[in-house]
Amino acid sequence: MVMITPTHYMLLSAALFMIGVIGVMVRRNIIIIFMSIELILNAVNINLVAYSAQLQNAVGQVFAIFVIAVAAAEAAVGLGIILAFYRNKETINIDEMNLMRW
Repeated sequence: MVMITPTHYMLLSAALFMIGVIGVMVRRNIIIIFMSIELILNAVNINLVAYSAQLQNAVGQVFAIFVIAVAAAEAAVGLGIILAFYRNKETINIDEMNLMRW
């Protein structure tokens, strides 16, 4: 039987984090960018919960709940902004979003 160690969680978290960073840097679709940011936040949650379980301390799990709440708020506000932008410009390409510039 194979034991799952914190190293396994770190490798999974690092893979998710790198996929998220690559998604943010390479893609031009704002929906894909928001999904990549969610992947990054979930990678952080995996680390927080894994180390919380290893250290027998609930502080990491509490922080993970806060990260989930921030991610939900970010998704709600971000999708609202995207919908408003799409109604005006009829595109969700990040290169077209220069509306907030001076």
